[in-house]
Amino acid sequence: MPQKYEYTVNEVPPIPHLLVLSFQHVMLMFISIGFPIMLANQMNASIEFTASLITLSMIACGFGSIIQSVGIPYIGSKYLCPNLVGPSYFSLSLSAVWIGGIPLMRGMLILAGLIEMFLAPVIQKLKNIFPTYVVGLVVSMVGVSVIQASVSSFFGLQFKGDAINSLDVVMGMFTLLTMVFCNIWGKGFVRMYCLLIGMLIGWIATALIIPEYRIDSVLLQGKPLFALPRLLSGIWDIKIDMKMVIPFIVIAISSTLKTFGNLIAAQRISVPDQKELDFKPIREGLMADGIATAASGLIGAMAVDTSSSNIGLAGSTKVVSRWLSVGAGGIFIVLAFLPRLAMILSLIPKPVLGAAIIYTGCFMIIAGLQEMFVEQWNIRRTFVIGISLFFGLSTAFLPGLYARAPQFIQSFFTDPLPTATIIAVVLHQVVNLDKLFKGKQKPGIG
Repeated sequence: MPQKYEYTVNEVPPIPHLLVLSFQHVMLMFISIGFPIMLANQMNASIEFTASLITLSMIACGFGSIIQSVGIPYIGSKYLCPNLVGPSYFSLSLSAVWIGGIPLMRGMLILAGLIEMFLAPVIQKLKNIFPTYVVGLVVSMVGVSVIQASVSSFFGLQFKGDAINSLDVVMGMFTLLTMVFCNIWGKGFVRMYCLLIGMLIGWIATALIIPEYRIDSVLLQGKPLFALPRLLSGIWDIKIDMKMVIPFIVIAISSTLKTFGNLIAAQRISVPDQKELDFKPIREGLMADGIATAASGLIGAMAVDTSSSNIGLAGSTKVVSRWLSVGAGGIFIVLAFLPRLAMILSLIPKPVLGAAIIYTGCFMIIAGLQEMFVEQWNIRRTFVIGISLFFGLSTAFLPGLYARAPQFIQSFFTDPLPTATIIAVVLHQVVNLDKLFKGKQKPGIG
């Protein structure tokens, strides 16, 4: 992994660079705005409701990004690890809304955030069950976990069964190659801003060639330049349904493991010379993520999550300054008060967004593979990694299979990252039981 960075983890870039580099991360974060839109559509909600849900979710993302990276005592990893609207809670949030409306969604997300905060200190106990090769697997799976969303967007697909437009594929490939060329042959600013340059060029070219991706002025009519966000229910209108407690606990554990993987990846990129995991920033990062999740429920937003794609972007541009996450969070909050500009950014063509996520995911997958094979390999590791990959990847290849499983199993088999992590940790202990037993024997016996 390259160790020469343009801006290191604690270095503050000059203000102009800080703003532009932060905005580059914001462009990538905007893909998650689709989740509040989808939830509102499922509810047949009004335009005003949809706008408020988007605005509140953006504020939650910005808040989470800031506390994750700025460095409050005992809270935040102090790594470049922005937040976005996470897909993990989408299905359960929709179920909660159908059963008890926004107040129930708020209550269950607050509960989920508290569970993650409770789990944060326990992570320290896992220090001895995460050897280097398992850490490498986790980092790789951070990249693998975005494959489904990125490739679907790359081909311009929004719903299952959509036809593929050849022009979408061409523009996605054009955007991806622009980013790759800027990174390989670009120098200085061009390399640092490779994703932003690629997205802007791809956006303009796509809008020129495919009419449906042009910004329609009708969509912007009635959108004020500045507007204050509006809560979707009363400030104390919060509900808990005991029937949904168990599913939300399981999803909270799964989401914690996913964030755990993202924080490991962020640490590996931010401090490449560090040989062993430092669990203190990871523990404090999980605490920040739990607070952000609970805060999103408190204000009536959708649940937030750490972003794998943005961590990959940091590795690709060699700009790992945590202050970019703070800047991106601040910009996201400002955009929440500027509906017209936020609407424009939400119209970034899907092939362009897909290309951006594929570009960043490449760095996570390869960084993890390098980490996996840094030490001497053996047959035990083959089975641990191989079996974990089989079942981890099966969640993406065969999602319908796990949909028929009991709810408890479903919750752990929803995403390649938490599934592969859980299986790898368990198998590592199982295949090394003989070593553990020998280590406990007294000298001279056996």
